[in-house]
Formats: sequence, C-alpha cells, structure tokens
Amino acid sequence: MPAGRRVLHPMREEDVPAVVELQEPAAVAGLSDVFPQDRHPFPREVIGARWWEELADPAIECFVIEAAGRVAGFAAVRGTEVLHFGTALDTWGSGLATAAHDELVELLRARGIVRPTLHVYAANARGRRFWEKHGWRPTGDVERGSFPPYAELLAYELAT
Repeated sequence: MPAGRRVLHPMREEDVPAVVELQEPAAVAGLSDVFPQDRHPFPREVIGARWWEELADPAIECFVIEAAGRVAGFAAVRGTEVLHFGTALDTWGSGLATAAHDELVELLRARGIVRPTLHVYAANARGRRFWEKHGWRPTGDVERGSFPPYAELLAYELAT
C-alpha cells in the first residue's frame, strides 16, 4: 500500500451491496471454524439489513476500505469499540488490512480514545493473530455472538 494514502472513507448507502458481496467470501473463508456453512450459512440478508441499520444509527460510524478504486473492505466503530472490520478475500496478505487498521486507530486516537476495544471469535485464530500482531490484547472478558451458534467472543483492547 502506498504510504500516506487514505483507505478509509465514509460508507454510503450505495456501498452496502458491495460490502456484503465482499464480506461473504471472506467470512466463509475466515470463520468456517465458527460458522460451519452446512449448518450456519452466511446470513446475507441479515448482514445487509444490519449495515443499513448501522448506517442510520448516529452513534455508529461506518467506513469502506478502498483499494485500486473499489470497495475492498469495511469497518465500523461505536464510541470506543471497533464493531466490524474486514477486507476482501483477494486482498488478504497485501497490507491493506494493516493500512486500514492503522488509519482507524489514528482516527480513534485523534478523538481521545486511549483504549479502543473490540471482540473476536475465540475460534477465529487468523483474526486473533491479526489483532495481536497489531498490539491488541485480550482483556479476559467473554461474551456470546448474536448469530447461531452463539460462539464465544473474546474482548480485546489496544494498549497505549
């Protein structure tokens, strides 16, 4: 990724179909240990509806991650919490996720957020490695996800 180039942009309503389209294959690839597709297929309509709701919620800020002139990922924050973050499957390993992560953290820090938080599925080894590589640490708090099979979510925070 070119240094200094912004990749986060405010999500618009017309971005939602592209976001859901790229989110599905990445979620299937990255979360198959959490959501076996034969029992818990990607809930495309539910995820799309959730993005529409979150775009309309003034407490949630939604972003697209852009690369090569296309929507290549997404992020959403509410207060101190990173709610959603992901990139298109074909961008994995390209540095795009790191660039978006760093920009998102910079945005949160500029707002005075000292210890941002997020949740990661316990069985999402790839996701946990990503966040830990970038300085995030588990807090010890555990919740359950909102989608069947209601998998375990681990709370993380970014140390100062």
